[in-house]
This record gives sequence, C-alpha cells and structure tokens, in this order.
Amino acid sequence: MQSEEIRNRFLKFFENRGHAIIPSASLVPENDPSVLFNTAGMQPLAPYLLGETHPSGSRRLVNSQKCVRTVDIDDIGDNTHATFFEMLGNWSLGDPNAPNGVGAGYFKEDAIKWSYEFLTSKEEGLGLDPNRLYVTVFEGDENAPRDEEAFEIWKKYIPENRIYFMSAKSNWWSPGDNGPCGPDTEMFYDVTEKGLGDMTKEQYLAADSSQDIVEIWNDVFMEYEKKDGKVTGKLKQKNVDTGSGLERVAMVVEGKNNIYETDLFLPIISIIDDERKERLGSLYDLPESSVYGQKHWTKRNRIIADHLRTSAFMISDGVTPSNKDRGYVLRRLLRRTMGEEEIEIFVNKIFIEIEKKYRKFYSNINSSFINEIYQAEFKRFQVNAKRGFTEIFKKYVEGGGSIPRGTITGKDAFYFFSTFGITKESFLDTVEDAGKNAWLLSDNFETEYSNEFKIHQKLSRKGVEQKFKGGLADTGEQSIKYHTTTHLLHKALREVLGNHVFQKGSNITSERLRFDFSHGEKMTDGEKKRVEDMVNEKISETLPVFYEDISLAEAKKKGAIGLFEEKYGNTVRLYRIGDFSLEFCGGPHVKNTSELGHFKITKEEAVSAGVRRIKATLE
Repeated sequence: MQSEEIRNRFLKFFENRGHAIIPSASLVPENDPSVLFNTAGMQPLAPYLLGETHPSGSRRLVNSQKCVRTVDIDDIGDNTHATFFEMLGNWSLGDPNAPNGVGAGYFKEDAIKWSYEFLTSKEEGLGLDPNRLYVTVFEGDENAPRDEEAFEIWKKYIPENRIYFMSAKSNWWSPGDNGPCGPDTEMFYDVTEKGLGDMTKEQYLAADSSQDIVEIWNDVFMEYEKKDGKVTGKLKQKNVDTGSGLERVAMVVEGKNNIYETDLFLPIISIIDDERKERLGSLYDLPESSVYGQKHWTKRNRIIADHLRTSAFMISDGVTPSNKDRGYVLRRLLRRTMGEEEIEIFVNKIFIEIEKKYRKFYSNINSSFINEIYQAEFKRFQVNAKRGFTEIFKKYVEGGGSIPRGTITGKDAFYFFSTFGITKESFLDTVEDAGKNAWLLSDNFETEYSNEFKIHQKLSRKGVEQKFKGGLADTGEQSIKYHTTTHLLHKALREVLGNHVFQKGSNITSERLRFDFSHGEKMTDGEKKRVEDMVNEKISETLPVFYEDISLAEAKKKGAIGLFEEKYGNTVRLYRIGDFSLEFCGGPHVKNTSELGHFKITKEEAVSAGVRRIKATLE
C-alpha cells in the first residue's frame, strides 16, 4: 500500500463515520498573521474550534492538510524529519450530545477507538500489527489533571504495560501562547526488524530517542484555552483534533525505517542518485568511513529531495524568493540545494516527478512554472555569489595573494544578505571555502546578525503596512478610479496568464497605477494586448461595482481572491464588478466601470524572482 491509497483510505474511513471531507488550505495562512505557514491541520480551523460554525454545517471534518515546519531544519536527512508534510486529520467540533449536520460531535471514546481501528483494521484501515503499537497519555500538572479517562479507554485495545504517562512537554498540545489547547494521547510504532516487545518506560524513551519507534498519530482533546501563555480556563465546547503525518505512516506501512525510502521520496532521490553517479563515477562509491562516503551523500540527497519538494509546494501556493518572511524561507531552502551538484541542469526532472506524484490531489502543482522560479533564483544566486566573493576579497584580502587574519561580524554577514540575497548559511560557507581558517567570527556574531535582522524586519513590516493599505496614496477621484481598475487588471491577468497569478502589492497615485503580481516570465506583447483589451472591454460594458459584507468563510466559498497576507476579520467586504471580478477589499471604488476611461499598459517589468510589475494609465 502506497501513499495515495493511504490518504484515500483515511478520508474514506472517516467519511463513513459521518465526517465531511474538506480540501487542504493553502500553505500560506489566510487569516493568521502570527505564523508564516500552516504548520498543522488544525491551524486553518481555529475559528471553528473556538465555536464558529463550519461552512460544511458538520461537527465532523476530515482532510489532508499541506504543512511546512522549518524549526527542525537541522534534522532534515535523518529518518523522520521533513520540512513539508501532509497532516491527515479528523476533527470533532463541540458537544458530543448535540445533533448537527452530517454528525454530532464526539470526544475521547470515539477518537481513540477510531484511531486504533484505522491503524489496525485490514478491511478499512492500514492493517498494522497492534503488537507493535505503544501509547502515551498526559500525566497531569497544575493546568489539568492526569488523563485517567484516556488511559482506561486505551486499556480496551493495548496492554496496560505499553501505555505510558508523560509530562506536558510531550503530551500537552497548544498552537502557541494563545488559542485552544489540551492534553493529548500519542501512538508510536515499532519499526525495528525483529520487534521490541514489551518495554519499561525507560526502554520506551530510549527507543523513541533512537527512532526505533516512530510517532504516527496524535489525538488532542481540546478542552482548555490559553491566553498570553497561560491556561485561563475551559472552552465553551470540547473538541477533538487528530493528526497523523502521511510521510511517517507511509514509512511504517511500506515497511521502511525512514521516510526517504517511501514512494513519496524515492523517485526524487533516484533521479539525484543517477545524475550524481554519472558525474562522479567511482568517487560516488567511496567507503562509508570516508568523509565523502555513502553516509555523506545519503544525507545530502535527502536534504535536496526534501527542500525541492517543499519549495515546489511553496511556489505553487504563491510564495516567491525574497529577503524577508516567507520568501526568505523559500530562498534559504532553494539555495541549500544549489552548489557543487550542478542541480539546475536536471532539477526540472525532479519537479516533473513531484507534479506527477501530487497533481491528482493538489491541482495547482505546475512543474514548468516551479522550474522557472528555480532557474531565475539560481541565476540570481550565481550573480550574487560572485559579487559576494568580490566584496569579501575587496574588504579582507590585501595584495600578494596573502589573506590576512580578520574578524567578520554579524553585521558584515547581514550586509551580504540585504544587499546580495546571500543567506547567513551561504555566507559562512563562502567564507570557509574562500578563506579556509584565515578569518574569525566575532564573539557576538549570532547576536549581531539577529539584531540587524530584527531592524530589517521592523522596516519591512512598515513597508508592508503601507503597501497593502489598499495601495492608495490618496483617496482623490482619479486615485479611486485607478484603485478600481486594479481589480479588473488582476482578474484579466489571471484569465490570460493563469491562476498562479496573485497580487503581490500595488501603489496608486492620481497619475498612474502600479501593480505587482506573481508570474515567472516576461509577458509577451500579445499577452499584454489581450490583458489591455479585456480590461477595456469590461469598462465598455458599463459594469456595476458594488459590495457586500459577509463572513470570511462564505466569501472564500464564493471563490473571492485577495491579499491573503492581510489579516481579515470574521466579516469581510467583498467587491464585485459585474460577473467578472470578485475580491476582498476595503478601499473606495467607483460605482460603475463607465467612469474609468481607456486603460493602457505603459510598462511591464521584473521586480524580483517570480514577481512582475505593470504600470498603467487611464486616458
């Protein structure tokens, strides 16, 4: 059984138990400015876990959610960690006794029962060996009592000596300092060849540390609410939030001891393997003990496979490389794949493989577009790396080919990041390769770099606040016309270039509009003409411009588009231009497109990798 069947079985299993199947949200949170990416299945569902009614009308939901976590980036290449993963999740929203929609809510009894059944059932589930399962439950602390209820339920399915009480560090879940939280129960699976059998708690902890057992499921019982880092009381409803990482589940179902030998990664790694063998020949088969032996290449291959897969999903969800926020994370991942491998020559094979693997379930995966972004970033990396070397040598190398000893500060490193886009990691690699051991890092290098980055972030946020304030520099009559026109332009670009196009920012004056959008290549004259004609056609149709204030969930259901980096409230203003454009927006607009005049594109240019800019006027 491979990953696609596992995902399908999971969704079907819970659909048969009254759950409404919902699609994965974007990796980019649409209503949560506190995080850069969705990191768990429950994150997009937080409003419903706090009491709002889900648009499906059901108290029972199930999906496979795309997630990105980079906190464990240094662990990538081991047996179980990945920066991108799919979280299989099922949820119960509220009172188990309240009938509603597809099904009433449920709590610990059903959550644990169904977790166990799906993992072990050969007919409907995965058919895993129950003798290889181990379970943990919450031991209790000042916030909540010991979870005896979960312990008693588990005793119906698992021998008591394979159920372990654990502290809040491992068995209490919360999204951060604020939000719904509660105790959880986790399921682990033995991936050793012979099997570990019964274990004491100490032996269990050792097996967990050595990755002989792997966490494959987590049931969170959300009864509590946290505010400013403290548990303040119970929620008005009890929720269940279940999470199961597809990559780890595939690993145990396919009988592997690591995620990189599953069908999710092996085709990618095989491409890297074949290309590397062709270039390195016998050097690729050095003994394990060698610095560049198989152990080195195995980890390097895994890192490249992981980072490219994650980057492909980020780009597909509208993220482009930059020096801040999400774009910086993407840039860092991409640049960690660049270097001695000449990967840019064959990377498109990998993106095609990723599209082939996921396109059926995630339809926005487009390998050609992803490769365009990669190649543009690689060219930028080459240019910037060369300029970076020049700057380093200009500053530290003085005559005669000798390299004097010097001290490099965190401020120096950040200069290369802000000026050339060279990440801290790439900068340090550059210094090491070029100067060997001739240069020293300052004692406060990390602190100096962090301080400079914080200053940069603060300035960036101020810029973002202005950039996304409707794009309006003033609210005069002509500026309002240009603001309305950006809606027509946005829609026309998506019609002509494709649905990967999203607004990345705008700036409007009384003389012209400037509109930034996601797209990987220069527009042709024909494409610009089609966009112009489409906008002018809609202007000539004298379309009414009107708005309605509706719930965010309903607006998304209608297919509205907008600047999802912005924070929307529960109620949003949705502007409609005839039957052509539908967008979230808060700025002023004209009442009819007949007020706009004739639209003309005056310039189309690149802003950064994967982002283009149009300047236009109304005549």
